[in-house]
Amino acid sequence: MFARVGAVGFSGSRSAVPAVVPAVAAAVRALRCPVFVGCARGVDAAFRAAFPGASVLAASSFGSGRGSFAARSAACVRAVAGAGSGPAGSFLGGLWVSFPSGPCPAGLAPSASSSRAFCGSGSGTWASAAFAAGSGLPVLVFGFAPPAGWGFVSLGGGWWFSGWPASQLSLGF
Repeated sequence: MFARVGAVGFSGSRSAVPAVVPAVAAAVRALRCPVFVGCARGVDAAFRAAFPGASVLAASSFGSGRGSFAARSAACVRAVAGAGSGPAGSFLGGLWVSFPSGPCPAGLAPSASSSRAFCGSGSGTWASAAFAAGSGLPVLVFGFAPPAGWGFVSLGGGWWFSGWPASQLSLGF
């Protein structure tokens, strides 16, 4: 799967960093593609450490308060979508990878509207995944199944995917 990715963005828990993060970082590092991540501790910090040259979007660049984190996350998703654009039919594109710390909040759904995805549900990781999926980015989620209505398929081992046709999939880690 990663062989056809032109940019990758990450989001996740501010407290728990899943044991699969180093393997994911190694697979993405081999791509030599742009990486985008936020400024938070936890999963963001782990990927910032793994990718010293990553584009880091800081919430402080988007104002103050809770809204700055939502604006930062929406900008990060948009950056991945823009950086991962490839020629038509090339399957090069962005990929969003999320590591939520709990189940998706009730009522949250994929949306191309950042204000609908970042609606104050309490989970920026799930809101980022909802915005990415709603914006047409392929999305990988690890650890918790997205709601059935989101259209994700299980890849096994705690991974869920939405995006390219399932025949394109091979995690390789």
